[in-house]
Amino acid sequence: MNLDDLEVASLLDEIYEQWGYDFRDYASASMKRRVQRFIEREKLSSIIALKVLLGTDPDCVRRFRDQIVVSVTSMFRDPEVYLAFRQTVLPLLNDLPLIRIWHAGCATGEEVYSMLILLQEYDLLERARIYATDIDQVAVDVAKEGIYPLEKFGQYETDYKLAGGFSSFHNYYSEGYGFGVLKKELSQNVVWASHNLVTDSSFNEFHIIFCRNVLIYFNPRLQERVYYLLYDSLAEGGIVVLGRQESMRQAPFRSEFRALTPREKIYQRLI
Repeated sequence: MNLDDLEVASLLDEIYEQWGYDFRDYASASMKRRVQRFIEREKLSSIIALKVLLGTDPDCVRRFRDQIVVSVTSMFRDPEVYLAFRQTVLPLLNDLPLIRIWHAGCATGEEVYSMLILLQEYDLLERARIYATDIDQVAVDVAKEGIYPLEKFGQYETDYKLAGGFSSFHNYYSEGYGFGVLKKELSQNVVWASHNLVTDSSFNEFHIIFCRNVLIYFNPRLQERVYYLLYDSLAEGGIVVLGRQESMRQAPFRSEFRALTPREKIYQRLI
């Protein structure tokens, strides 16, 4: 099945008008692939059949949203980023009485807990307030629980060590019934909430913003909107961390940032 661009655009318009999910400025080629995969998974014959199903089955709307919203993450993902963060950013936070951090697009929360462990190891956790947000409330609910399949923790521990971890990773979780449960005291200063980077505005001024592997799914117009949102949400001298395929070079105010570690995409706002 080959989907037409106009068909997909019409579908996205209808989804926005009916249910408020705005996927209209997501990257076109990627969006078309995800819509096509969803149609095939639902065993539908056409995009018209999909529209009919969306209008009659609320669960289909949820399934469609989950297919479109990409939530791929893990603890200490790209450990070299966390190692660079330890070395270049954490020392800058020592004199702040209150450290405000935003994880934008936190998915199921693994990178949030990675940050919490770093802060704990540098005795900064009690002074930090972390806001962890995502468009997907189901993912946020999973993140809030901090419970993940135990089979993943072997890789998490490996990446933790590569990220400069100097404690025993087992100190941060307990085991039970095939799951690893992150210690609740880690997340006592975390605010978990739904937030849509596409439609919602800035809600605080932050010293650190993690927004990794989100911009790559947006078209240039929407990327520009998110760049402005990040800029408006960042304190002077604040740090933004992007994904490995993302860069501040495309930002409209790129001259107002410097790359602390260009390879790991850690940038500091100058003014």
